[in-house]
Amino acid sequence: MFPMPSKSRAENRAEQTRAIQQTARRHLAEVGPAALSLRAIAREVGLVSSAVYRYFPSRDDLLTALIVAAYDELGDAVEAADSAVADRADLAARFRALCHAIRDWARANPHEYALLYGSPVPGYAAPDDTVTPAVRVSGAFMALGQAAERAGRTPIATLPVSEAEKDAIAPIQDFLDDPIDDAHLLRWLMVWSAVFGHVSLELFGHMYRGVLDYDEHFSQAVGQLATDLGLVT
Repeated sequence: MFPMPSKSRAENRAEQTRAIQQTARRHLAEVGPAALSLRAIAREVGLVSSAVYRYFPSRDDLLTALIVAAYDELGDAVEAADSAVADRADLAARFRALCHAIRDWARANPHEYALLYGSPVPGYAAPDDTVTPAVRVSGAFMALGQAAERAGRTPIATLPVSEAEKDAIAPIQDFLDDPIDDAHLLRWLMVWSAVFGHVSLELFGHMYRGVLDYDEHFSQAVGQLATDLGLVT
């Protein structure tokens, strides 16, 4: 029998980093992000308190890692749901898949969703590291908006766009490699906020006794939004 090769320093570090983050996610559910303690996490993973700082120099660094991981998980879920729609021309089906993926992930990971879209953590300012993962979901909406524009699917009853609003959304237009009509882009932005607003109201208990069938109500809302966007043929 040959001895098993020992793990490299990089492998050990990666394994310990994963253990810290997994433990931190459990603590997130128990105490919330504001009370997250590196010392408590270190004790649970079997590290002395000073050692954990070699992996995450501060609580904010750990929060950033959790936020990036959560955004990437949600982005993976949304992109996978969209890719699973075989008929790429069926924009309504792709839109429904995208919206339901957001809600399904949020319901499966409520504490991580709250970290991303709930109340800001006191004293924490998200660094630029979080921007790219954060825009994956809004980018999925924008990509679908671009596909709709190319296919001649336009939202119904759009209002004129003020010059001030055009200036406000100009950075988004600059970001898009295939621009969307300003009025249409605004409707997609409204729909993006409507979907997350709906999910947040449900997840944080603000629909209690107001909506009796969350699944059916969300499906109805998503169907109406798809119709409003001109995706239903």
